Parts: sequence; structure tokens; C-alpha cells
Amino acid sequence: MPEKRKVVEKREVTMTIPVIKAPGWLQGFVDFVREQGVVGLAVGFILGVAAKGVVDSLVNNVVNPVVGVLYGGGGQLNDKFWCLKDVSGVCTNKLGYGALLNTFINFLIVAAVVYLIVKSLKLDKLDKKKP
Repeated sequence: MPEKRKVVEKREVTMTIPVIKAPGWLQGFVDFVREQGVVGLAVGFILGVAAKGVVDSLVNNVVNPVVGVLYGGGGQLNDKFWCLKDVSGVCTNKLGYGALLNTFINFLIVAAVVYLIVKSLKLDKLDKKKP
């Protein structure tokens, strides 16, 4: 039995931003916020900060213990460091390479998630000018 497809009418939805009248010295700022999409940028920033908490938790509670066990010695990746000893052989300073690797893993995960979101929603095509 052949499929029946429903034809849906496409409509373009436009949203108008209300014109806000402000005192002369403030009108330039109001126009900037309205025209440059500052509100959308602020929403994206807030969501990014919230997503950072999720990624930090994932890395600290899932990735770090696994990498720590695979790397040897168990424990968290953040606990890994190189000891700088003075002349007497006492560890005076620590170079925490584990914390650096932890931050790098966080960055890679966030970059991968942003890349997948942009590609799946086809947001990369929004910036390209149409001929």
C-alpha cells in the first residue's frame, strides 16, 4: 500500500521587535541591543555556562577516574603532578600536569558537543550569504 503524504503549507514567521523610546543619551544603547541580537547572545552565554557544569561533572566523575586507572596509580587525573626538588631533595614545587590535561579534556568535549549541535541543526549555513 503506498504511503499517503500530507502536504503542509509553509509560512514564514517574522517577529518584530518593538521600538523602545528612551532618553536621547540611552537611545543608542537600546538600538544596539535591539539590532545586534544581544539578548540572544546573552541567552547563549547563560546556556553555555550551564553546559560547562555538566561537562565538568562528566570529566571529573567519569573520564578522570578511567584515565587515572589507565595511566597508572589510580586516583583522579587532577592529582597527577611532577615534583620539582630543591638541592636537598625535598619536593618544593609541583607541576600539576593532570589539571592541565583535565582542562584540555573539558575543552575537547565542549568543542565536540558544539560542533555536533551546529552540524545537526545546520546552523553553519546561516552565516553564508545566498547568491
